[in-house]
Amino acid sequence: MDVLYFAWVRERIGIPRERIETSAKTVNDLVAELRSRDPRYDAAFADLSALRVAIDQDLTDFDASIEGAREVAFFPPMTGG
Repeated sequence: MDVLYFAWVRERIGIPRERIETSAKTVNDLVAELRSRDPRYDAAFADLSALRVAIDQDLTDFDASIEGAREVAFFPPMTGG
């Protein structure tokens, strides 16, 4: 699956996207796997309340299943303007 990072999430991790193999069942499981990889990921995902997630370009929550997903994207909340 492709994992995409936007805005300050991308800046903290240092890459805009990556293709990963995972056994994670939910977004929370995926985040736990990513956080265990490297301190950069741990810093980026330290406060999930400051993040939004989309699975295959549909906004969802961190308890959502990622089984069969092609893409998971993480980004800060969007603001109007």
